Amino acid sequence: MIKTFLTMLTVLVTVTTNAQTNDSILVQEQKMQWFKDAKLGIFIHWGLYAVDGIDESWSFYNGYISHEDYLKQTQGFTAKKYDPNQWVDLIKGSGAKYAVITAKHHDGFALWNTKYGNLNAVKSATSKKDVLTPFVEKLRDNELKVGIYYSLPDWSYSDYTHFTRDSIRYKISDEPKRWDTFLKYYHGQLKELSEQYNPDLYWFDGDWEHSAEEWQAQKVREMLLDKNSNTILNSRLKGHGDYATPEQGMPITRPKNKYWELCMTMNDSWGYQKTDQNYKTVDQIIGVFSDVISNGGNLLLDIGPKADGSIPEEQASLMKGLGRWVNKHHEAIYGTESGIPKEHFYGPSTLSKDKQILYLFVKGNPNGEVVLRGLKNNINRIWVVGQGAKLEHQVVGKVYWSQYPGIKYIKVPDHVLDENMTVLALLLDGEADLYREDGAVIESN
Repeated sequence: MIKTFLTMLTVLVTVTTNAQTNDSILVQEQKMQWFKDAKLGIFIHWGLYAVDGIDESWSFYNGYISHEDYLKQTQGFTAKKYDPNQWVDLIKGSGAKYAVITAKHHDGFALWNTKYGNLNAVKSATSKKDVLTPFVEKLRDNELKVGIYYSLPDWSYSDYTHFTRDSIRYKISDEPKRWDTFLKYYHGQLKELSEQYNPDLYWFDGDWEHSAEEWQAQKVREMLLDKNSNTILNSRLKGHGDYATPEQGMPITRPKNKYWELCMTMNDSWGYQKTDQNYKTVDQIIGVFSDVISNGGNLLLDIGPKADGSIPEEQASLMKGLGRWVNKHHEAIYGTESGIPKEHFYGPSTLSKDKQILYLFVKGNPNGEVVLRGLKNNINRIWVVGQGAKLEHQVVGKVYWSQYPGIKYIKVPDHVLDENMTVLALLLDGEADLYREDGAVIESN
């Protein structure tokens, strides 16, 4: 009798646990849906470093400039040409659905009027104003999602452990009370951001300097989710985030994480550096973006405003060029799923949510035709996205005795080509079905 009862209890606990796990997965998927559908965000690195055009925070950490001289840039941080309306117009025009701004980088300089410390745009800089609040408000007014970048380390704060590469203030084991002081400081700032701005997304950075236990990462996650259960966190909270964040380099193979975002600069610098003119072209940015969404990810494209708050013309021009292309091809971008493997089509691709429309991203001039291999489906219609022309196709190599579906050649005349990248839409006779076998040998003819 006791044995039977224990067995039943074990089954009940197992069923309950599995149900809770399934519910948790469902809630997570629902919460992440806007992020997965958004595809494009704009990253904004704005801070003291824009004054002299030097590396953000790292310039003093690595000893290229003294900390004292680095902080003198507060005198040049004027924000006198800062226009959040213009910023948001550019962001929205680029096709981005969210923006992430550096509320505080590793140097500790905050863009809002925090009550924790005096190193911020209101109390210590020539700007003498909160520059974060009006930007967040304009994003909300334009129905764009709000992302807040927050550095876990604060190399300027006297009770933080690390200062420069060659100078550590103390070890936590030696001075635990001092570390507690820092924890109250950084948790306090995050609570401010949570209460004042209620971000849709937190973009953490710098977690490599301490363990999850030392950061109290789980406590931080719970605190932020208590305020807004639908907010999402990036991966840089020591394993307590919701999505992966590869940086600068486009992953060569498709990331294993279901949700991921590539953050990438327009030139070689995150913040504004006048000497860095190595800008990517519009074609190159579109090429990376199409590769990212083809592999199921998002692109977070960075801009670096000047110290006066104006956005460099080169960056504004790239955003406008990207926006023209994105808005023309929106149906193949927003709300789509990752595309088909590259061995079927030598280029990026996406699929509609029902997997019945296959979008092919055609780089350059294909010299009259595009090749598609191993698609079992019949194609009901092909059109040029954003242009509307109906295209014809030919099937070659399909034989009655084999399951091999043949090769499909799509005719693409020059007059339908987009100036940056052409996108073709293929309406299939059902969900996309790919032939993934080795082929067959003639057994009857």
